Amino acid sequence: MKKTIALLAALGMSVSLLAGCGSSASSSAASSEAAADSDLDYIKGNGKMVIGYTVYAPMNYTDDEGNFTGFDTELATAVCEKLGVEPEFVEINWDTKIVELDAKSIDCIWNGMTLTDEIMANAACTKAYAKNAQVVVVKDGTEYASTADLVGKTVLAEAGSAGESAIQDDENLSQADYVSKSVQTDCLMEVAAGTADAAILDLTLANAMIGEGTDYANLKIVDELNAEEYGVAFRKGSDAAEAVNAAFDELKTDGTLEALAAKYDLTLAD
Repeated sequence: MKKTIALLAALGMSVSLLAGCGSSASSSAASSEAAADSDLDYIKGNGKMVIGYTVYAPMNYTDDEGNFTGFDTELATAVCEKLGVEPEFVEINWDTKIVELDAKSIDCIWNGMTLTDEIMANAACTKAYAKNAQVVVVKDGTEYASTADLVGKTVLAEAGSAGESAIQDDENLSQADYVSKSVQTDCLMEVAAGTADAAILDLTLANAMIGEGTDYANLKIVDELNAEEYGVAFRKGSDAAEAVNAAFDELKTDGTLEALAAKYDLTLAD
């Protein structure tokens, strides 16, 4: 009888220990799952932030000395330093930027990206950090009074860009012969060459790349279509956007943001 009782007690203890182990394993798995759900932890675990960009002066570009630089390049580097990770810049196709983001080919889109309703619905976006506008660029000597002058003409914009949206939303530009290009600089090249009548692109890029003393001295801005703001996009549901917002606040307080804006002739968001 005593042996039976002892055996039952031993079995009970074994079951209890197994349950305890199971509880511990379950708790560990839950903890790992919670960590995996944090996009910020994923980025920090990799030790780097993979930043998707296109060549776009003055945001991300290579200068005359061969250095990769720009407002967004410097700002992203400063933010990564605060987050304790290294920046890794990867050139992407702007038209498939959300696909690249969701596939984790990149961690964020940081390239003078306009905070449109579409991008904010499909990604976790930071607050705005700079202001911009879409402008109409034509060859010097072109007669232009309004977008009505471009009905039936060849108009270019970068595929998937705010410029493309501006064309689609404008009553007159939507009646133009629209051709999309892979990057905004291709639009400038064609207008300068006379193979297109106008380009719709970012004011920041236009200010940096056209006019006296540039490679596109024969181009000019003739119209400003709409105001917009720039932000950074992370994967939908990502907690990294808020961490970057906190870094923005610190960089604004210490004067870094203002200094960069002055260096690259940009206007900061309110």
